[in-house]
Amino acid sequence: MGGEQCAIEGGGLCTSWLASSWRKMEKGLNDWVSKSFIGRYFKLEARRSCFTRELRAGTATFLTMAYIITVNATILSDSGGTCSLADCTTPANQTATPDCMFKPNAGYQNCLSKTKSDLIVATVLSAMIGSIAMGILANLPLALAPAMGPNVYLAYNMVGFHGSGSISYQTALAIVLVEGCAFFVISAIGLRAKLAKLIPRPVRLACAVGIGLFIAFVGLQVHQGVGLVGPDSSTLVTITACARTNPETGECLGGKLRSPTFWLGLVGFLITSFGLMKEIKGSMIYGILFVTLISWFRGTSVTYFPNTPLGDTNYKYFKKVVDFHQIKSTAGAIGFSKFNTSEVWVSLATLFYVDVLSITGTTQTMAEIGGFANDQGGFEGEYLAYLVDAGSTVVGSTLGVSTVATYVESSAGLREGGQTGLTAIIVGFYFFISLFFIPLFSSVPPWAIGPSLVMVGVMMMKVVNDINWANMKEAMPAFVTILLMPLTYSISNGIVGGIGLYMALNLYDSLLGSIRWLIKMRSRVVKEQNQVSATAAVDPTVESV
Repeated sequence: MGGEQCAIEGGGLCTSWLASSWRKMEKGLNDWVSKSFIGRYFKLEARRSCFTRELRAGTATFLTMAYIITVNATILSDSGGTCSLADCTTPANQTATPDCMFKPNAGYQNCLSKTKSDLIVATVLSAMIGSIAMGILANLPLALAPAMGPNVYLAYNMVGFHGSGSISYQTALAIVLVEGCAFFVISAIGLRAKLAKLIPRPVRLACAVGIGLFIAFVGLQVHQGVGLVGPDSSTLVTITACARTNPETGECLGGKLRSPTFWLGLVGFLITSFGLMKEIKGSMIYGILFVTLISWFRGTSVTYFPNTPLGDTNYKYFKKVVDFHQIKSTAGAIGFSKFNTSEVWVSLATLFYVDVLSITGTTQTMAEIGGFANDQGGFEGEYLAYLVDAGSTVVGSTLGVSTVATYVESSAGLREGGQTGLTAIIVGFYFFISLFFIPLFSSVPPWAIGPSLVMVGVMMMKVVNDINWANMKEAMPAFVTILLMPLTYSISNGIVGGIGLYMALNLYDSLLGSIRWLIKMRSRVVKEQNQVSATAAVDPTVESV
């Protein structure tokens, strides 16, 4: 029956013999799969779907979220990963200084390249495992991968650029592991959705907007993106996109807006924007692909492989095209030796809070879009879905990546008609194939990634409409949350500031309400005392007593 429904979709489009034969083959395949153990297990007929529809849905989902393979690895590698001062190249009889991790250094850059390849594999494996588990256990067409937001928080707030933060990469992974275990426990006992509702609504909404602005700000910078924004001694930040920059300060040495890589990245951004305007599937991939292909040509001003020792090494690895890269540095790089510090507990609470909000909300939203949700907001497979994404975070932390979550891009597959876990399994299969093309994924330049980060920020801005800006008690905490995240370069600062202001504003109402209640109770007590006195004055028995 599911095969018949799916076969109808192609009817009438072409009357040629080839098209007719193809429809018959498709119908036969769908009927066979629907009646097989696979079809019964995934409830293809019960959910009025078929194999080819699930295949199209899985393909659409993968195309829209495949950008995360290189984007996530690029962001996390900015933390420096397990690279340290010991990896720096120094002249003979000299000692490396900490600034070698922030200046061009062949040894440190080579370590970063290997770390990025490790993180690409870790990203692919965590996405593959999470998506397949979601399909098999929860039977839902939802794909998983390392989430945008938590990865930025880990790289730039917890560990800091090239390890400049207060927490090491190893300790950060330990935080993700503990947070994932805590997430699993609250999912198992059914507290997850209830905890999400405890957070003030304006702060919940503002978090998504603030994180979006933070991600876009990262995509505009020179090390992580297109290089449009850079430091300035008087205004802190300014427009750069310079032909050359000071390796120590990042300030312009040449004219502004003369960077060829910036203009190439801008073209990629326009390609992505146009594709999204026309609702073309995989638009973010096309923008990244265009910029990357141009950057792969050597001997140009935008090449990713300059004529340097590091460029030669990267180009040699790139030419392998197909290669299975084994994770060497990030897998199992979990350290608890410096866990008991105030910075660690603040980071753990922030990461946990962000995940409770974003991951739970995304999963529920996808269920509503797919038509799985009931009148109470629940949906079939909800309990197992929560356990899967929490468990995937635990697995991801052992591989070296940040929180793994259900992706909003799953909506692309839902629009294609995906209704069962087969969609998620197909996405996982595509990620598996990606494992064998690590040389290509590891050679994507930052100016190809930057436009996609800006676009992610654009997409996360839409919830700003849901904030009640007319109510200042909600508007002010929301605005502070949004403002502090990019300006202080910290997601946790925005969350703490927003919640703190919300509590302060509500504290006034609470105190005023308490005072009014006390006055009301006092008036009631006085009134009752007056009644008793009046009764005593009239009743002689009361007087005798």
